[in-house]
Amino acid sequence: MNNQKNQHHCLRTVLAGLGAIALASSTLASSALAQETVVKIGHSGPLSGAQAFSGKDNENGARLALEDLNAKPVTVGGKKIRFELVSEDDQGDPKAGVAVAQKLADGGVKYVVGPYNSGVAIPSSRVYAGSGVVVASVASNPKLTQQGYKNLFRVNASDTQLGSKMALYAARELKLKTVAVIDDRTAFGQGLAAEFKKSARAAGMNVVAHEYTTDKAVDFTAILTTLKSKNVEAIFFGGYAPQGGPMARQIRQLGINAKLLGGDTICTSEMGKLGGDAVGANVLCSQGGALLDKAASGPAFKARFKKRFNAEPDVYAASYYDAANLFAQAMQKTNSLDPAKVGAAISAGTYQGVAGTYAFDAKGDMKSSPVTIFSFKGGQPVAITSY
Repeated sequence: MNNQKNQHHCLRTVLAGLGAIALASSTLASSALAQETVVKIGHSGPLSGAQAFSGKDNENGARLALEDLNAKPVTVGGKKIRFELVSEDDQGDPKAGVAVAQKLADGGVKYVVGPYNSGVAIPSSRVYAGSGVVVASVASNPKLTQQGYKNLFRVNASDTQLGSKMALYAARELKLKTVAVIDDRTAFGQGLAAEFKKSARAAGMNVVAHEYTTDKAVDFTAILTTLKSKNVEAIFFGGYAPQGGPMARQIRQLGINAKLLGGDTICTSEMGKLGGDAVGANVLCSQGGALLDKAASGPAFKARFKKRFNAEPDVYAASYYDAANLFAQAMQKTNSLDPAKVGAAISAGTYQGVAGTYAFDAKGDMKSSPVTIFSFKGGQPVAITSY
């Protein structure tokens, strides 16, 4: 009997001890959580529809950055920071983009990567500016940074650079004389086409036509037939890959012996998928930034991205990765999470990222953004030269 009492007493002692350990562990965990601050990084991009491939690629670039930052970890004001990605589908649509901007701002998000599309970024930027949100966008229409908003940064070349460098390459290297322009009437497409046309004329090329389509169109036969009669040597398209791929096919089907030129949005493997064997050396595009393969940390980034997402990074994955890291570096530099202080640090500082060196002028444009000219081989964009 005494033996049983002793066993019960021992069991109670063990259980009491375990309870104390559990309580201590719980207290320590609570204390650790109390020392951790969650910082939400918003992402606005087309996650559905024809441009979803770009939206997901961009989102994954940001996601990889936050996973890397959380693994370090980052400390601000003596507290460990845990970054969380809040990704929203703006459908590549201006109205949806403004609604997303309001949702992110209302949810207390103070840092946003995106929007991807100029037509979304321009109206959304008003909402972000009014809510004190720091924004890093690859949207390339010059109007974006001409609005005078603080804490708005373009982490990529503008249409002025993309369009003009493509025109210079066409005139100087391809020796083209007669060209035509098609734009999709989006803010991006119109801006890019206008810059190409202006620079093409300045470089001595004859722009014989400017036609218009939409970012939903799939049949360009009427427009292309008109251009065929003008014997153009190249057609510059201000628009996106979902239209560019079919356009390349139809150029071939109509027997038009003209190159198809464009900006960064057709510098993607999606162009090869949609255009098939009609997309090759005949298609050239300009993209902001230096070559990832030749960048110091480019190959390592590509390898980690592929391992994490089982896909090659597309046009702007590295830019979105850099944008998230740009925010984090400025937070550490200022030892603050105050977006006004962080934005001021980004404006005044320099950040060496995977895709390039980020230093901004008073408008929020990169002081220097090289442009790389690509062609296609085996359905994939292949760099020719930086210009």
